[in-house]
Amino acid sequence: MPSDRFRPFDTMIDEAAALKTLRAATNGADDGEIFFERNRSETLSFDDGRLRNAGYDASEGFGLRAVRGKTTGYAHSTEISEESLKRAADTVRLAVGDGGGVLAPAPRGRNEKVYSDTDPLLDATFAQKVDILKQIDAYARDLDPRVVQVSASLGASQQEVMILRPDGYQVSDIRPMTRLNVSVILEENGRRESGMAGSGGRAGLVGLIATDHWQKATQEALRIASVNLKAESAPAGVMDIVLGPGWPGILLHEAIGHGLEGDFNRKGSSAFAGLLGQQVASKGITVVDDGTIPDRRGSITIDDEGTPSARNVLIEDGVLVGYMQDRQNARLMGVPATGNGRRQSFAHPPMPRMTNTYMLAGQSAPTDILADLKDGIYAVGFGGGQVDITNGKFVFSCTEAYRVKNGQVGNPVKGATLIGDGPTALQHVRAIGNDMQLDPGIGNCGKAGQWVPVGVGQPTLMIGGLTVGGAAA
Repeated sequence: MPSDRFRPFDTMIDEAAALKTLRAATNGADDGEIFFERNRSETLSFDDGRLRNAGYDASEGFGLRAVRGKTTGYAHSTEISEESLKRAADTVRLAVGDGGGVLAPAPRGRNEKVYSDTDPLLDATFAQKVDILKQIDAYARDLDPRVVQVSASLGASQQEVMILRPDGYQVSDIRPMTRLNVSVILEENGRRESGMAGSGGRAGLVGLIATDHWQKATQEALRIASVNLKAESAPAGVMDIVLGPGWPGILLHEAIGHGLEGDFNRKGSSAFAGLLGQQVASKGITVVDDGTIPDRRGSITIDDEGTPSARNVLIEDGVLVGYMQDRQNARLMGVPATGNGRRQSFAHPPMPRMTNTYMLAGQSAPTDILADLKDGIYAVGFGGGQVDITNGKFVFSCTEAYRVKNGQVGNPVKGATLIGDGPTALQHVRAIGNDMQLDPGIGNCGKAGQWVPVGVGQPTLMIGGLTVGGAAA
């Protein structure tokens, strides 16, 4: 397994030749760069007592981009050579045309990193990783005789990137990523229910494969499955909802976060377009996107255009104060780039994307918020959902939820879906807890066919008047 740091100019291509080609491609453009990448990843999956999958993938390549106004020319290749760079340059020139633009200044530099250069693929041998997965399987079955299936997986990757701009500016980053997932299925009286727990981040595997860590993850998966075995059919109707802290922030991410990305607002397709400076949420609500939190899944030292990551306040005390921007949309909107230009790989152009998006804590105790819920649902976990960016309308399914009456948390419910729209939900937040948490490091975000790792978070929240779709009786 290769371990040398990715240095395309040392081993693959002459730097002066690459810079000359890039300058020719971006002559008369507003912006552009070459994005070099090498990525290595390994995934092991253990299912029902045996190793089901062991995969290793390695890729490298470059993407060359030239931007003029609203137009982007982009070409990529898995072959890093002068010839392939020249072919890519000829392609992007077709989009830029005769030019006339003025090259934008390079991003400012950054000295500090928000994660280490560790190579998580080397933290344990293949045999050790398989043994950990076997132990998870045995541990789950020993804990609960109702277990009929256990699935566990370990994943690790290291992405190395280098960005070259036509003005000669260079910046590089090494990005580790790891993840552990545990899923169980319990059966009781002919009924089967599942539970899942996971965690991860931009750090080595050592913490994830520690015995106390994977045991806690297994216990949590069993707890959720056990809760679901007792669940009753969820009621339907319009009611108040209390959302738990942490992972339920996925609703904030989808229903609100995407609507605050710069491209949607520049094009006027977001429900938040044109509302800067206006009250868009209840007072007390502050939402930030922060890519600088150490070792978090959504964190990035620099974005995929070379702009340093930042802590960007989006909504402050209910007022919309900013959007997340890449360089192109920021330039077109006359504002600074915010470090949110991200791409899935060298084969994809960057666009405005979230990093770690969360709501800050309020003043209320979570117990007081639940005590004030007279008739509603307490939603602790979420699965999949759908969102319409143009109006913020969402539908989310709950994976763990409880019926609440007169402030008393009652039986768990199954089949609950939350239906509403982000802008209205923001206005109907009635209480904000003092217990803000980030998710355990399991989030992925899709946009325009590209997937990137993200983080979410929030405190306990009460939202009034959401529609709950219940399970069939």
